[in-house]
Amino acid sequence: MKNQVTIIGAGIVGICTAISLQERGFDVRLIDRGDPGQETSFGNAGVISPWSIIPQAMPGIWKTLPGLLMDRDSPLSVRTRFWPRMIPWGLRFLRYATEAKARATSDSMEYLCGPSVNLYRRLLAGTGHEGLLTESYYVHAFRKVDKASLQSLDYRIRAEKGGDLALIGPEELQALEPGLSPDFKAAVVIKGQARARAPGELGRVLAAKARGLGVDVVRAEVTGLSRQDGIWTIAAKGQSFRAPRVVLAAGVWSADLLRPLGINLPLVAERGYHVEFADPGVTLKNSVMDVDGKAVASSMLGGVRLAGTAEFAAIDAPPDPRKQALLTRQAKAMLPDLSTAQVSFWMGRRPSFPDSLPALGALDGQEGLFAAFGHSHYGLMMAPKTGEVLADILSGRTANADLTPLNANRFR
Repeated sequence: MKNQVTIIGAGIVGICTAISLQERGFDVRLIDRGDPGQETSFGNAGVISPWSIIPQAMPGIWKTLPGLLMDRDSPLSVRTRFWPRMIPWGLRFLRYATEAKARATSDSMEYLCGPSVNLYRRLLAGTGHEGLLTESYYVHAFRKVDKASLQSLDYRIRAEKGGDLALIGPEELQALEPGLSPDFKAAVVIKGQARARAPGELGRVLAAKARGLGVDVVRAEVTGLSRQDGIWTIAAKGQSFRAPRVVLAAGVWSADLLRPLGINLPLVAERGYHVEFADPGVTLKNSVMDVDGKAVASSMLGGVRLAGTAEFAAIDAPPDPRKQALLTRQAKAMLPDLSTAQVSFWMGRRPSFPDSLPALGALDGQEGLFAAFGHSHYGLMMAPKTGEVLADILSGRTANADLTPLNANRFR
């Protein structure tokens, strides 16, 4: 039983962690109530970006929040009933909005996002689905020329860390992405990226790889955790499991499982939406962000997808149907020739901490219980390195970076 590890949560983080542990010789069980890889990261915009290393809390963001919250078409919204939780979370968030803290957070984000493309290529090698990952630029498109500057803090941080960035004008942008609206007058092009052509399929393929390596994938809805005589009992509907070591990778649902253990964390559901248009009539060569609308468009195997919005609400609150119309309008504004006749609509729940970093590693006072959740907007990118980090920790290997900023106890 010494080498047994049970992972709760078979999202992309749990799947990558399962593979890394199994490759290190652990006997791994992976538990989820649904199909692996078909929850939060299923609806991702598909960006695999080593340079998505900029936290959400940046200097000056407080100036933009009132306008965003009052605008019905804003990418940011808070459900009325969620405000009692939102206020303390938001105040914590604003405390991180300094240049010094943003730079420190960026260092940790770089550690997790930096190797994402290479690690995904290694994970997909030999599966027959290597084409799910394709080379791409990340194009940040601006409607106002004066808003596009490589001197802004977020781009300076990337450049200082070695990012290959270019500022281009309207003619170059049209040549790069002919389908984009001519309303976009400038863009910052971030090179050295990749994109997933179907994030849900990526999760399915890697889950199949995990099974092939010997990971036991179990469908069960986990309801509680308890520990007795050095062994964890995982309660689930209609059954239970025992394990000496447990990795909690249940995304935003992780907080509810920890609360009965006396662990209260500022983890909230930052819900995102997407629309995907089958037979779109246009194609994007790269992932493109409409910087004004904070939405990202990509060509997927199933059509053109536009993903965006940050809606703070209870985990189980129903989707807001108005988001479909909002995102569809955004998509047409970005891509005037887009056919919107065949559209699907999706909502998922990002597990977000105020500092944009996940919780990784041992949970103090809970021997044998490890955190791997809270990846906010960056779960798809951070998942492969998260798996390696957890495998190192459980193997007793010393990390080649300071993991203190990722400790769940940082919020106490």
